[in-house]
Amino acid sequence: MNREAVISAPAKGGTGWARNLVYAGAALALCLVLPFLTGQIPQIGSALCPMHIPVLLAGFLCGPWWAAAVGAAAPLLRFALFGMPPLFPTGLAMCFELAAYGLASGLLSRTLPRTAAGTYGSLVGAMLLGRVVWGAAQTILMGLSGSAFTWAAFLSGAFFTAVPGIIVQLVLIPPVVLAMRRAGFIRS
Repeated sequence: MNREAVISAPAKGGTGWARNLVYAGAALALCLVLPFLTGQIPQIGSALCPMHIPVLLAGFLCGPWWAAAVGAAAPLLRFALFGMPPLFPTGLAMCFELAAYGLASGLLSRTLPRTAAGTYGSLVGAMLLGRVVWGAAQTILMGLSGSAFTWAAFLSGAFFTAVPGIIVQLVLIPPVVLAMRRAGFIRS
């Protein structure tokens, strides 16, 4: 089998499995590298959410299942390699949150129109679902450790302290997705 046949080999849904693997690998690599831009300072990382961007992009690029796998694996791999984020409860809650981001952005991008409005709708829907999943995971994990996760802590962690990251995601991701669609990197 020649190289072109391997790269464009169809998988379920008609997209190439190798292309999806490459996009997922690139997203995972970005999840490992982008947090270094925050200087490994947890407060800045919580505000800018650097691992969220590649996972949300992966949903658009390689679909819900690949992106969910990237989201679930990224915090664990980052902890194993660099010791950040702390595994309990932050890293485990992030596994669920990022997996939900990838799954939702991939499913919504396949469901909604492939327009600018549809792209923003997919992104906002994924961001909201991921934050709800993060809150649920934090509640369960904190409960297991005998601590409480309050409504105020949820609102603060999911929305108030994350405003800079939310703005970056809303400004950066849709233009990248739309440009990649126009260039043919994302199959319709």
